[in-house]
Amino acid sequence: MFQRNRRSAFAYSQGSVQDLREERSARGWRERLMARCLSWMGDPPVVVEFPGGQRITTSDQPPVATIRYDAHAASTSSLLRMLFDPYRFFGEGYGDGHIRVDGDLVEMLEAVFRSSPSTFKTRRGRHIPNNDSTAASKSNIHQHYDLGNDFYRLWLDERMVYTCAYFRVPTMSLEEAQVAKLDHVCRKLRLSPGERVIEAGCGWGAMALHMATKYGVRVRAFNISTEQIAYARERAKVEGVADRVEFIEDDYRNISGMCDAFVSIGMLEHVGVDNYPQLGKVIDRCLTPGGRGLIHTIGRHKPTVVNGWLATRIFPGAEMPALSEMMGVFEGCDFNVLDVENIRLHYAETLRHWLERFDRVEGKVSAMFDDRFVRLWRLYLAGSIAAFTSGWTQLFQVLFNRYSCNDVPWTRAYQYET
Repeated sequence: MFQRNRRSAFAYSQGSVQDLREERSARGWRERLMARCLSWMGDPPVVVEFPGGQRITTSDQPPVATIRYDAHAASTSSLLRMLFDPYRFFGEGYGDGHIRVDGDLVEMLEAVFRSSPSTFKTRRGRHIPNNDSTAASKSNIHQHYDLGNDFYRLWLDERMVYTCAYFRVPTMSLEEAQVAKLDHVCRKLRLSPGERVIEAGCGWGAMALHMATKYGVRVRAFNISTEQIAYARERAKVEGVADRVEFIEDDYRNISGMCDAFVSIGMLEHVGVDNYPQLGKVIDRCLTPGGRGLIHTIGRHKPTVVNGWLATRIFPGAEMPALSEMMGVFEGCDFNVLDVENIRLHYAETLRHWLERFDRVEGKVSAMFDDRFVRLWRLYLAGSIAAFTSGWTQLFQVLFNRYSCNDVPWTRAYQYET
């Protein structure tokens, strides 16, 4: 074993003097680099084990997991990359199979996130504008959402809802909680039969179909994912609402026509902070004088750089806004923010359901792609749970209308009436 010591930050396993002499140089560099990396992350309560059994920690707390590095991950070049960007290169090593975690992956990631929020860099001073042109957005969306409907069907709910559910009671099933989310949004928007709704970023169409079938509205839903649009159009035919729901494969920037309600569920993350004023102008030209809107998005408690691994391997081009940044959508067009709700713990629960279902179909996913893909997506789902439970990531629902419109409910009671 080893003695924990914040100053030395490492200890050698037992071995012969000759072994130590032969490996002293490599071990010294390796362990010093890892000690610095752990210190930079806030000394999380984890143990790192190298080939040969050398173990290191910089925490005084009992470890929640052991992270095992193989020879490739423990090389000097790999550890230097880890020091440069530990979150990104841990993800790379885990996906490639060079890093393993003994213990609960979610618990380990939660411990890391809880240890290091103060060391995570804010966006200001480091923000590099994304290439959010129409062509780049199409490419980014294709890489994630066009992986195939058969893949997502394996582990999402029966309506293929790929956004945060709303657990009115903790014992709800995922299917029940997703319907509860759809209703929660519709009640906030106070939809009435015959109204016109525009939805930006409609996924597989669950929200649009629910609004049309349960609330009697007419919907024009926009999306740039070919796979999702094809699925949504087929569902509209099956449910008999193709005359009331139009699914349009096009970018949000090209939205036209008037609406009584504007809704966007899980699209703002892909718009880019620099493009928020442009989105506001799109809403402004579409929303009627008495109209209202709702934006539902993953966010952060302050402006923060997106994890490099997540932006590279899972969600290219994604940005998660702070509430202060979201105001770029509303303030330039004189919109009133009526209500803000943060349901981040509901997303953590949603992700627990997704991860459990994903693990059950691991073999099928591996057959569709490969084992590396399985590891990447398990880390993505587990890391997302940890991000929401630790407070690194938020889930905002922002309700708004035009600044001069006084047609607003006196209390929030309407949001919870069935």
